[in-house]
Amino acid sequence: MAELDSERQEKARDYARMMRHLSFFGLGLSALFVLVLLLTPLSTGLRDLLGLPQPLRVALYFATLMLCFGIVSAPLSFYGGLVLPRRFGLLRQSLRGWLLDGVKAGVLGLLLGVGVMVFVYWLLASFPELWWLLAAAFLILLTAVLTNLAPITIVPLFYRMTPLADASLGERLVRLAERAGTRVVGVFTINLSSKATTGNAALMGLGNTRRIVLGDTLLERYSPEEIEVIVAHELGHHVHRDIARLMALQAVAMLTGFYLAHLVLKVSVPYFGFNGISDVAAFPLFATVLGGFALLLEPLSNAYSRYLEGAADEYALTLTDNPRGFTTVMTKLTNQNLSEAQPGRWVELLFYNHPPYFRRVARARRYEEGAR
Repeated sequence: MAELDSERQEKARDYARMMRHLSFFGLGLSALFVLVLLLTPLSTGLRDLLGLPQPLRVALYFATLMLCFGIVSAPLSFYGGLVLPRRFGLLRQSLRGWLLDGVKAGVLGLLLGVGVMVFVYWLLASFPELWWLLAAAFLILLTAVLTNLAPITIVPLFYRMTPLADASLGERLVRLAERAGTRVVGVFTINLSSKATTGNAALMGLGNTRRIVLGDTLLERYSPEEIEVIVAHELGHHVHRDIARLMALQAVAMLTGFYLAHLVLKVSVPYFGFNGISDVAAFPLFATVLGGFALLLEPLSNAYSRYLEGAADEYALTLTDNPRGFTTVMTKLTNQNLSEAQPGRWVELLFYNHPPYFRRVARARRYEEGAR
């Protein structure tokens, strides 16, 4: 049975600590950026400079803000996204490839972000009392559409996805999905090794696009039995309807956040001198409310995610009846992905959306003891 690599665990602790520090810096930078806009004439000045019809004004306002924040946060993105992962052996991508991916992600985020905000501000102007309800409904629908389209439109922008060449393994995983009562359009692999050394698998898409996707870094290091355990965990999420659960939770969070923003905007807009709640210059106030609410919600969201992941682990154990294989997989993934096996309790509560290694292995041990 595989064992934890003590040397890699030491590196994992260092890497996790440095990434947490970067996340704090990133959070502080975002807060400072929004506060500068809110407490100085910059936001109103940008609005006044864009003497255009409302949709174009909103589009250019947000495009300008996103580009400016991208420039300001570029050093953090470079260090956390390229320098650190390469230093710790998790990334093998070249600088050129990393920049190209960054440009593609940036363009995609810019188009989606600007489009969403133009629509939200149209709702603010057209339905000042109900915009929060309509905006939440729109974003939930958009999330569902993007989840369905991701395997065929978004993922191929960054990875080459091809049908799995190992027919025997593919048939085995399709049979596993059938045992779980899940229909998939096939088993595919992505060239994860072209960029990273980490291992990963997923059940991507919804309905007619749902497919099992394996990183080629799994195929290099894991046996068919071990890959079956990993896929069984992903199938557990589908069987438990976790996507629907998370979308419902997201809907409640969006409704609550937008309604809080609605209340704060109505009360605070006159104080800051903005021209009503649909004034695009008031966006920093809007962002402060939503950002603060999301930050407060994060530990609860992580706790719920850990619960769902634990249930998916339990399902994988039941479906495969292979607790030793599960433990081996968790050990190998922890070594390969440089994951911290036993983080501090507060670190786990505040930052982890998956159960840490020691809890997952303990679950497998309990299952094995109960099966005797």
